Amino acid sequence: MQIKSYSMTDPLSKKQETIPLLVPESSEQWPGIFYFFTTRHGGVSQGAYSSLNLGTHVQDDPLAVARNRQRLTACLGDSLRGISFLDQVHGTTTITVDSHPLPHPAEADAQICRETGILLAIMTADCAPLLFADPQARIIGAAHAGWRGALHGVSESCLQAMCNAGASINEIYAIIGPCIHSEFYTVDPSFYETFAEHAEKMCMDHKKFFSKQNNTGKLRFDLPGYLRERLEMYGLSKERIHDAKQCTYSRNNDFFSHRHATQGNYAPCGRQMGGILLV
Repeated sequence: MQIKSYSMTDPLSKKQETIPLLVPESSEQWPGIFYFFTTRHGGVSQGAYSSLNLGTHVQDDPLAVARNRQRLTACLGDSLRGISFLDQVHGTTTITVDSHPLPHPAEADAQICRETGILLAIMTADCAPLLFADPQARIIGAAHAGWRGALHGVSESCLQAMCNAGASINEIYAIIGPCIHSEFYTVDPSFYETFAEHAEKMCMDHKKFFSKQNNTGKLRFDLPGYLRERLEMYGLSKERIHDAKQCTYSRNNDFFSHRHATQGNYAPCGRQMGGILLV
């Protein structure tokens, strides 16, 4: 994937501006589908939220967040009919978005859609945004996967909803967006035990997703690697699972990272978006 700048006219100042988006190198990868991940650049928020914070729940100036969202909408152009946001709670519920997004965000962590022009939005700041598409059936999905959602099956919930709507597991593509990587994701032994108990039920080798952190007694957890394994276990082929390979913690100048902000004593921080729509 590569960062590309998209031109837009700022709704308030009317000036020509650009917003950088992380997009696939080839727009033909998923025909008829546009997907992207925002960075933290191109907005108007200040301080720890600088600058394209899209989250309304992190104590940023609501007017700045609204303007940031307006900027993104202007950047996406006339093909956009609406944006479907979720009230994300680290669960596994998947909703179906019909002809128009809900007036108020639903309490869920995944959503699917088969309507043209509706952007499915996932907000993150270390958790993984997962985007799914079946270009043949023209069904898309998006999920918010922190460790709780990943462990309890949010990706499987989203994929099952897509298949129930007519998608084929053999035709679905997936991409794991910017998230925290194992080098910076330290966890306690109790965290490991939680995964060990669940993995035993699934006949899954959880050990390979944990590595020792030198001289601390703590472990490191590989969230994108774990998600990839779960997707493969559900039936997606390796060739159809892509990874943006962007670490939010190490690239905290380009992406919001909750863990980096917390360790730096300037939490809360902003949120970036993973988005996908049929065009």
